Amino acid sequence: MVNPDFWPNRRVFLTGHTGFKGSWLALWLQHLGAQVTGFALPPATQPNLFELAAVADGMTSIIGDIRDLPHLQQAISASQPQIVLHLAAQALVGEGYRDPLGTYTTNVIGTANVLEAARGTKGVQAVVIVTSDKCYENKEWPRPYCEGDPLGGHDPYSSSKACAELVTASYRNAYLAGSGIAVASARAGNVFGGGDWSPDRLVPDLLAAFSAGNPALLRNPLACRPWQHVLEPLAAYLHLAERMIDDASLARAWNFGPNESDCLTVGAIADRLAKHWGNEASWRTAAGNFPHEATNLRLDSSQAHSLLGWHPQWRLDAALSATVSWHKAWLNAENMHDVTLHQIKQFTDHANA
Repeated sequence: MVNPDFWPNRRVFLTGHTGFKGSWLALWLQHLGAQVTGFALPPATQPNLFELAAVADGMTSIIGDIRDLPHLQQAISASQPQIVLHLAAQALVGEGYRDPLGTYTTNVIGTANVLEAARGTKGVQAVVIVTSDKCYENKEWPRPYCEGDPLGGHDPYSSSKACAELVTASYRNAYLAGSGIAVASARAGNVFGGGDWSPDRLVPDLLAAFSAGNPALLRNPLACRPWQHVLEPLAAYLHLAERMIDDASLARAWNFGPNESDCLTVGAIADRLAKHWGNEASWRTAAGNFPHEATNLRLDSSQAHSLLGWHPQWRLDAALSATVSWHKAWLNAENMHDVTLHQIKQFTDHANA
């Protein structure tokens, strides 16, 4: 799916490279031979994948805030990228409730800043703006959401991602399409994988409980989500950027979700992960009142299937198994740079088989 001949010496500007998804993507781009410049805040957790996998060693890493437009413009201008991949975000629903203004300024103004900086930099050919499956106005429909469905969001995080989609479309239509810069937005599912210690996320919470020998506590075990390993949407972002260089008609919004059979409830994911973990791992429903979250959310990725030829590669159990293997390797103090690259190779070998 990802063309290894495309990326050697390709100049890439990646925001959010210190985060969970960004660290996986930065390491993958390095492995492909790209010249990567990253721009992000310091890692938000201890431990974190960015430091464990020595991601900074193979790239130019700049610590900065995407809300700081002059710093961002200077960094992009200095790196002269051909491709911009925007992953930096406030990415947690719970944090959105706690800090709505910080969420909106990061996810909306920060996205506008990235697009403005790209607009003013010669040589940029393609920009991929990563938003979220939660950008849709969730009506608890039984059917999956497609790219033409209304945007919205009950909570600050979700609505900030809908706003980021509108900002992206406006910049594309008003400025960038006419300047030869192809701009797309990407809406992925609920990602998981090794190296995520973010609070209030299902798989990290499950792994923390299982590692400690405790039953995990689930807020809403009946909620249904589009679950996918982190490498699935990252492969889609790379493939989309490759294709947009030669085909500007692909500059649009895209869903990148799992197969329908992998859209399971929180409880079902917990059951499967517990089975992969072993040692009598278990969970129970948490008591208390929690902020509103959608009950049912699925993505229709048929546009990506038909126009990009993109399809998920790992079935759910393979993805959960890889996640458990990564976490146990970390607990065993293995070299996580090598472990992470090995899983990227496993994924690409499967995709190319």
